[in-house]
Amino acid sequence: MTSVIKYYEGIGSVAVIGNYLPRQCGIATFTTDLVEALSLEAPDVYCWAAAMNDKPEGYAYPGKVRFEINQNKLSNYRVASQFINISQTDIVCVQHEYGLFGGPAGSHLLKLLGDLRMPVVTTLHTVLKDPAPEYRAVMCKLADLSDKLVVMSHKAVDFLKDIYGVPEEKIAFIHHGIPDTPFIDSSFYKDKFGVEGKKVLLTFGLLSPNKGIENVLQALPAVIKNHPDVVYIILGATHPHILKFHGDAYRIMLQQLVHKLHIGEHVIFQDRFVELKELCEFLGIADLYVTPYLEEAQITPGTLAYAMGTGKAVISTPYWYATGCNATT
Repeated sequence: MTSVIKYYEGIGSVAVIGNYLPRQCGIATFTTDLVEALSLEAPDVYCWAAAMNDKPEGYAYPGKVRFEINQNKLSNYRVASQFINISQTDIVCVQHEYGLFGGPAGSHLLKLLGDLRMPVVTTLHTVLKDPAPEYRAVMCKLADLSDKLVVMSHKAVDFLKDIYGVPEEKIAFIHHGIPDTPFIDSSFYKDKFGVEGKKVLLTFGLLSPNKGIENVLQALPAVIKNHPDVVYIILGATHPHILKFHGDAYRIMLQQLVHKLHIGEHVIFQDRFVELKELCEFLGIADLYVTPYLEEAQITPGTLAYAMGTGKAVISTPYWYATGCNATT
């Protein structure tokens, strides 16, 4: 605790910019966890959030959210910078993903950061290997406006140095956080979820077509032939943006595939966004965690970090973060 107090010496307030629960988004979970963890570790430091909204009415945020920004209104970014400047905030911490912010390649954020009068620490949740010109320009400007860039994989460090020309001393590598849960026998919670006596495969996260779950389903009949006690749990609501523009077409396709393959007794869809406590219970019952993502450019998926942090064996496609974690591919 002494080192934590020393680290925060002279800092009275930290503002975190990003998505925030109850918005259903992985970065919303990350931002909320970060604010709560900082508040717990440094109770004398006032930590609060400015939340990005993807709909005009926003969300029913908790008290930690002091300011809301409509991601598509540039004027909101100007007002946000003014609010932060007069709020006696010592450090601003940004959770960056291009799609969270309005303007070409999320460039509205640059207006906010350019007007701030305190240090900025930016956590990068995506670092592109082959960026289009506008994305490269935004990342380079973001690096200029940030006093420190935080990444959660060594590959991201290499990309920032080699592709974007960011000095190494400006980059900090910090592992993705994980829930602090005890290691338990996978059978402990299985009766609660109706899978006692089963070997449980698990995939969790917001559902979208890039998750590659159809490939696991297609492989499942061969697995069941040798292991008839296998059940595959697909945990997660459909991503709100996918649901808004495409409906639940991907989930319906997966359900139709399950029917076609005659594996309905071995697949369980849990169509919901679960709180951390229940998520940890699902991770607890898993005998094997599966991340079959289709896109190589997955540099910081928290789902894999959570699974490995709870001691699960993992089978994964070879996306960047998985290969960096030495998961079985």
